[in-house]
Amino acid sequence: MPYDIFHLLAEAQSRLDEGFAHLPPAPAPPLDEIASAILNQVASRLQDNYPYAHPLYAGQMLKPPHPIARAAYALAMSVNPNNHALDGGRASSAMEIEAVAALAKMFHWPKHLGHLSSGGTFANLEALWVAGQLAPGKAIAASDQAHYTHNRISSVLGLPFFAIPSDDRGRIDLHALERLLETQNIGTVVVTLGTTAIGSVDPLDQVLVLQKKFNFRIHVDAAYGGYFTLASNLSPETRAAFDAITHADSIVIDPHKHGLQPYGCGSILFRDPAVGRFYKHDSPYTYFSSKDLHLGEISLECSRAGASAVALWATQQLLPYIPGGVFAQGLEASHTAALELHRRLTESPHFLTPSSPPQLDIVFWAVNAHTPKASSALAQSIFDEAAKNDLHLALAKLPVRFFSHNTWQDTPKNDAANKVTCLRSVLMKPEHLLWLEHLWQRLQAAAVRQVGSIPR
Repeated sequence: MPYDIFHLLAEAQSRLDEGFAHLPPAPAPPLDEIASAILNQVASRLQDNYPYAHPLYAGQMLKPPHPIARAAYALAMSVNPNNHALDGGRASSAMEIEAVAALAKMFHWPKHLGHLSSGGTFANLEALWVAGQLAPGKAIAASDQAHYTHNRISSVLGLPFFAIPSDDRGRIDLHALERLLETQNIGTVVVTLGTTAIGSVDPLDQVLVLQKKFNFRIHVDAAYGGYFTLASNLSPETRAAFDAITHADSIVIDPHKHGLQPYGCGSILFRDPAVGRFYKHDSPYTYFSSKDLHLGEISLECSRAGASAVALWATQQLLPYIPGGVFAQGLEASHTAALELHRRLTESPHFLTPSSPPQLDIVFWAVNAHTPKASSALAQSIFDEAAKNDLHLALAKLPVRFFSHNTWQDTPKNDAANKVTCLRSVLMKPEHLLWLEHLWQRLQAAAVRQVGSIPR
């Protein structure tokens, strides 16, 4: 018999309270009519949001946490554990170690060093910090479509950074990468599996070939796309990139994206546990209650929410990371939805699509117009019009070279300054496949109202 989240939470809370029933009663802060009024005010204020959890929200990378994650997080908050030290989060620290091991197992790493983080930015910071310890002064390189934080993180760490051009599909250009590696100045190459803008997947398997020749470190930023390693319906070239993850030196993956977790829940994994030596520090006032590993001893962050580990662990018990399982099927549904939307857009006279289908679940397209400037203006109009009908998309300013060479014949494709504002949709909810017809009808209606029935 199905239960609602509040029933399950109340039942679990009673069980948790039993563990502390032997203690003398301690007064809790009172909640009265004033508190009720404040909470209702909070609820009213929170209505000023887009409907992120609804399938008609298909804009940014916002995926609702699974109900069991919400309940487990709320349950843990009655203890409010801090996973920096075992003193502050004994049970939740053990759950974090198990949850991180489940992440590592996806990438076939039986041995690893890793922990959860507040998000992908801090996780990437730790990966590049370790890289800098191993190759002091050597540069970090990443695609120009990689997340902008890699450049900023390199600056924070005092390491040189090089942006490598991407190809016409938004992937790292291997020829440009090889020319840069020939300088022998690159210590680490960031390989992105699922770029933020268009979900492109760098060819990790081919970067590994270059690694054998030039001996550099490979960090995989799979904050967005990492979970797709479980999907069975990826293209052969995308599959090859994901299959190569096991040979990377470090990985970042964000459970608060496709992992159905509340914000913030990122993670960093290292293939070689020996890098833990760089974290070693002394804190006699913190790590005194146990000789077991305290997670703060392998993390740059100090206080971290133990509730994040509890929520992730609970979700993994319900939806284990196994190929063909319910969790994997949700990823496959998102990819299928993206492919179907791309097909419909390609056949529509109103829109222009890139020549290659989406590698994951992010779709982007331009509006059919004579110039990139006119197309950009129409994209903004359709974006606004769709929102009036409760279809929430996103916009992205992208290079015109992502489209075929005859799309805008008077606009040079090799000029990086030539960009077009595109409509963009992140179909990361499994329900998006079932709701695709609803999304499509609203998009078509918005296009007809703004563009008209005759393409420009």
